[in-house]
Amino acid sequence: MTGVSDGAGELLQPLARVAPGERGATRIADRVVAKVAARAAREAIGPLHPDAARPYATVVVHHDTARVSVHLELDYPCDIGARCARVRHQVVQRVRAFVGMAVPEVAVRVERLHLAAEYGARHGRTR
Repeated sequence: MTGVSDGAGELLQPLARVAPGERGATRIADRVVAKVAARAAREAIGPLHPDAARPYATVVVHHDTARVSVHLELDYPCDIGARCARVRHQVVQRVRAFVGMAVPEVAVRVERLHLAAEYGARHGRTR
């Protein structure tokens, strides 16, 4: 018998155990984190004005950290600061829960304010 193997016997050998630190890592795409953040923003602001665009997010991911920028439109009048704070809080919580990343920064950009119909009517304004 020679020392040459046909390889068939090697397939039946049990797999060697690999230490946890050497197994590799799961990488979550930036666009997935952005979708989670956008959905969290949508949850935080509640019902949208009929003319408002859905919130969207952009992210920069580095290792287990995501820096998020959320773009949204709000009704006016409202407490803009409080609504932005709710968005920040919800984005941090959802990204941490669903993706397992820390979110040290959430920039909320209010792109447009939509005048609430009843407010405009009271002040003699129309669309």
